[in-house]
Amino acid sequence: MENIEMNRSAVQVMQSWDPFDLGQGEYDTEAADVVAALQGIDEPTELGKVIQRVYEHSFEQWLPLEDCVAIAHKLVAVKFEAKCNL
Repeated sequence: MENIEMNRSAVQVMQSWDPFDLGQGEYDTEAADVVAALQGIDEPTELGKVIQRVYEHSFEQWLPLEDCVAIAHKLVAVKFEAKCNL
């Protein structure tokens, strides 16, 4: 059950992020890929690299790693908060 709640919270974080100013709802596939990757990654820099790769592949636009790591920190915090609530 906790995993479902964590996924829901992580998806909300990703949906609120609009790195290419396209508007909400334009990143559903990418958000799903990132949340799936979050399951096996606890390190924000590593997750940031995954986020950068996913978004750059989908949109064929450069995305600064620093921006990706910043959102990755939020996602890892969500993950650890969910673990602490067990």
